[in-house]
Amino acid sequence: MKGLKPNLESEFHIDLEWWKKNGRNFRLYLHGLLCESCRLAYPSYKGTDNIDWIDPLTAEVREVDALWQSIRSHCSKEPGYISETTPMAMAIFRALIASGNFPLSPVELYQRIGKGSPEVILRVLAGDQTYYGIVPTPPEEEKG
Repeated sequence: MKGLKPNLESEFHIDLEWWKKNGRNFRLYLHGLLCESCRLAYPSYKGTDNIDWIDPLTAEVREVDALWQSIRSHCSKEPGYISETTPMAMAIFRALIASGNFPLSPVELYQRIGKGSPEVILRVLAGDQTYYGIVPTPPEEEKG
């Protein structure tokens, strides 16, 4: 989306390369999002790289990140995963994690987090600062 200003229909995703370029450990952040019971199952972010996961729609077996899958399938459904007190940028990040990093627009993000408004979400994401590696999705990667 170079040169284009994001709008309410623009989609955003977490750029995992941003984490590497900025010297941040994405998996450590994922571990921090685990609920108490999942943290017992995965006491460290190390040594839990991938697990086999069966897609419930296609029955296809895929190798996925164990921490990310735990958050998607369990932790994100727990009360308080996104609460009234969760800061806006963190709430957006958590919604994208729960979606499997599927690109979402500010309108879709608002429907998932129920905080602020689509316009507020857009201002956060389109501002000068990049939060948690959340960036506009290039047009060829946007969903159809």
